[in-house]
Amino acid sequence: MATAVIDATTISSLLAALSLLLVAYFSSKALQPSSTSSAARTLFIWHLFDALIHFIFEGSFLYNCFYVFQSTSVALNHLGGGGHYYYSFTPPGVYFGGQDNKWRIHGAGYGTGWSSKLWQEYANADRRWGGVDLTVVSLEVLTVGIGGPLALWVCWMLRKGEVNGKTAFWMTVLATGELYGGFMTFAPEWFSGSPHLNTSSFLYLWVYLIFFNMLWVFLPLYSLYVAYGALTGRSVSKRASKKAVKSA
Repeated sequence: MATAVIDATTISSLLAALSLLLVAYFSSKALQPSSTSSAARTLFIWHLFDALIHFIFEGSFLYNCFYVFQSTSVALNHLGGGGHYYYSFTPPGVYFGGQDNKWRIHGAGYGTGWSSKLWQEYANADRRWGGVDLTVVSLEVLTVGIGGPLALWVCWMLRKGEVNGKTAFWMTVLATGELYGGFMTFAPEWFSGSPHLNTSSFLYLWVYLIFFNMLWVFLPLYSLYVAYGALTGRSVSKRASKKAVKSA
């Protein structure tokens, strides 16, 4: 297991994630009315951040999976020499891309570009992201291809600063998909003793594995909470207004 090393790649990766959050925040200030409720503003920021992560970060992960590779022999030499430790996450005799592709090994772990470096950094905590895990790749295809556009669609509907029934429905669809995707990403690890996870340091365990991944648990749950209120006529903003009137 790799030990935590905070270097330029670590810092630039964290700053990249922070920059996307700032883009989402300032977009909310620019596009939503000043009268927007805190719930609707939070959901706009979350969904735009979610879309940007899916398109830019996870989109680059898929690019690495499909287009970044090394020959199997070179990868094995690196593995034996203490270099890349990703290698193959498929069963024996099963190859990403089929039998015609068995002489190549794919993944960010074998690249040198900015996106490869970013995912090599995260792969220090979960090494599946440095190679090609078929479950992860399958989920990411849905996440980038469906989750990203749907998150932007929710933002478009929230631009007026309200959560109506139509918005609530699509928020529910997306949040359910996010929660299911998170479970299917980590359940195989939990059921097999987490062989690919590195929990040896605060950075890898609490920042990469817990903090970042729990964002895609608590905020989808919050989306479901607000969506349920909108669909049943018990919206968060209405209850807040009633409380304010009563206290006055």
